[in-house]
Amino acid sequence: MLLKADEIASRMELPMGAAERIVIRPQPTIAGEKLGAASVDLRLGCWFGQLRRSRMTHFDIAPTPEGVARDIRPLKRHYVPFGQKFILHPRDFVLAATLEWIRMPALLAGYVIGRSSWGRRGLIIETAAGVHPGFLGCLTLELSNVGQVPITLSPGLEICQLFMHRVESKNEEGDNSTYIGYRRPVLNEIRADAIAAALAKDRL
Repeated sequence: MLLKADEIASRMELPMGAAERIVIRPQPTIAGEKLGAASVDLRLGCWFGQLRRSRMTHFDIAPTPEGVARDIRPLKRHYVPFGQKFILHPRDFVLAATLEWIRMPALLAGYVIGRSSWGRRGLIIETAAGVHPGFLGCLTLELSNVGQVPITLSPGLEICQLFMHRVESKNEEGDNSTYIGYRRPVLNEIRADAIAAALAKDRL
């Protein structure tokens, strides 16, 4: 079941240590007209990450003998201060972090979708990016300009919506993913699992 904006707002006001408390910093203002909605608007942060085109001719994600992809730190980070702009050209792709730092309770999960006002101008944000129970950190957004003209992105602008829903589970442990606690966009290694490794060796 999705949480409505008023319930999200009430959970953000719970005391420290409360199991159901949602933490979003800076805390968004859920105005009266948003109380009938079922999401929270998140803003664009100051950190962006682009692939270093001069460092590689292609991505090779085939596993090495140790089972780790050949990744040579291809991400170049950019810090854009408030009041300045990042230009995203047609067919370009960039990672961006949200302004908000989020802590999800252990029994809540969420997903992120782009705002239609951006999509109608050619800016596509990863559809339904999952936010696991217990997540802690800034969300990384995957932005792509599929339009015909450059798009200017300014830190602080509302960029996406976060929907939250309850998780039916007795397990109250947090998220164990590799993307916990980051404030800047990251590009982690891709590792081959046992099935992929077996297929590569024709042993499945």
